[in-house]
Amino acid sequence: MITKNKKLVMILEDDTDLAEGIELSLQDEELNFIICKTIAEARKALGLYYFDLLIVDINLPDGNGLELCRELKKKIRIPVALLTAKVMEIDIVKGLESGADDYITKPFSLMVLRARIRALLRRNLTANKREYRNSVFLFIFETMEFYKNGVQIELSRTEQRILYLLVSNPNRILTRERLLEWVWPEGTEYVEDNALSVGIRRLRDKLEDDSSNPTYIKTVYGKGYVWESM
Repeated sequence: MITKNKKLVMILEDDTDLAEGIELSLQDEELNFIICKTIAEARKALGLYYFDLLIVDINLPDGNGLELCRELKKKIRIPVALLTAKVMEIDIVKGLESGADDYITKPFSLMVLRARIRALLRRNLTANKREYRNSVFLFIFETMEFYKNGVQIELSRTEQRILYLLVSNPNRILTRERLLEWVWPEGTEYVEDNALSVGIRRLRDKLEDDSSNPTYIKTVYGKGYVWESM
């Protein structure tokens, strides 16, 4: 069961015994875990939850963990630790070039793994706070609480994901393609063409004083959207 106010770690590993051993070695009162055995399961989980750390095996039944890491690092800021049995220097270089934050070769000591994972979580604590605030808004993504001028606002899961990516990249234009891939990471082929536009419009209705003349969520015609940090 996922408990609020705990950091969430994904273990993407098809070896059930190893995945459960990693979970057991890392378990404490501050962490929740989700174990995925395939990239498909991982994509689904990424669409449902905000993760603080990913532990990813390179060789998976339906793909390569390096490619997944490279893909995710283009969209989100989240630490990734790669697991692999390979020990050649060139493989380590490939792992780090894919955007991985650490590279752990099997077999490994669970004590060493625990120390390195906790170091990644500490590093990420200040780099990727799940909170945004200014003189008008307070968004606490971890507990899914959103306020405008002290009044709480209810946001759908889709609206939360759109908002999270926008405020994590203030004053930067995000293309529709990047937003679509972030909001629906399991695949956009079944997403209606106007789904993103509808999500943006609903966010503006809830956050802007005048949704037809937005101050924060601006459209950059022909390019995408931008969150203007005041």
